[in-house]
Amino acid sequence: MAKYRVVFLEEATEHLEDMSRALLDLEREPKQRDAIDLVFRMAHSIKGMAASLGYDPITEVAHRLEDRMQGVRAAGCVEPDDLALLFKGLEGLEAMLAAVRDTGHAPPPDPWLAHALAAPGGPRKKKALSPR
Repeated sequence: MAKYRVVFLEEATEHLEDMSRALLDLEREPKQRDAIDLVFRMAHSIKGMAASLGYDPITEVAHRLEDRMQGVRAAGCVEPDDLALLFKGLEGLEAMLAAVRDTGHAPPPDPWLAHALAAPGGPRKKKALSPR
């Protein structure tokens, strides 16, 4: 399992770096289709890799990020509130990968982040998104 964990961490880290660059591109040009598609694909890839290794919390966050990007793809552009949430999702995944690197286990997802990513309209007010 340790060998697969190393490969997962290397590949997921590369995917998160690609995602970060694409989100920065979207910050400059919210309708950049290539960047939208890249963020979607990177979330999808991380989701699949995490699922295959049993890192269910990472799978959950990546899946919700992927779903959020599906909405962005349908709209053809990213709104400022969604972009801020996508950056939070990136940070959350980075923190979860760091925990796997340090402990070998994925921590539970941040409840606010998981809820915000799953919310239909994204975060509008942080208070309204408190965990159930």
